[in-house]
Amino acid sequence: MSWKGTALTDHAITTIEEYRELRGDAHQMNYDKSMDVLDDHIRNFLAMSTFLTVASIDADGRMDVSPKGDPPGFVRVIDDHTIAIPEREGNRRADTFTNVLQNPSVGLICLVPGMDETMRISGKASLTTDPELLASMEVKGHIPKLAMLVHVEEAFIHCGKAPKRGRLWDPEAQIDRSTYPKMGEIIFDHGEYEKYALTRERTAELAQDDYDNNVYPTEVE
Repeated sequence: MSWKGTALTDHAITTIEEYRELRGDAHQMNYDKSMDVLDDHIRNFLAMSTFLTVASIDADGRMDVSPKGDPPGFVRVIDDHTIAIPEREGNRRADTFTNVLQNPSVGLICLVPGMDETMRISGKASLTTDPELLASMEVKGHIPKLAMLVHVEEAFIHCGKAPKRGRLWDPEAQIDRSTYPKMGEIIFDHGEYEKYALTRERTAELAQDDYDNNVYPTEVE
């Protein structure tokens, strides 16, 4: 079946009122759980979290969602309203960091391995090179060159229905990784890397080497 043409637009929902008429509104308790202060439950969740995604937006309205991961406790609680997230070595596109310099609004989803519930946080971000903070974020000899501060405007626990539906932590749901191309192979196909005198196989080797040796580089240029 094809959905081209008017098949989808004929049934489009274009207003909040139309959506609410179709789906109704949430119970007030789902709004009451939102907080602008980091209480013990939120702090303890963040202390266990090893992975999060950050949604950001640039000055032209283009969105980005980027993953961040580190050992438990990498999301630092600075005070009742502020958290800090270290920058780790990556591809240096720095979409999140360049975005927040244009528009500070961010949204986070924090995960704890084996826990279906997630923590949603939104607020305003800024960047810092505070040496004392960065030194406290050292992992395996790597001290980040900067960190992102988030002034928390809203934080709340989110139910685990989506991870349960997606069987996120179920070992039996894991795919056979060999059924999908390696990252370097995909990069080559998407980027037409022949212009860099690279082959598909060599690009895959370079990507694997990056995984093997640069997760926590001990020396940073």
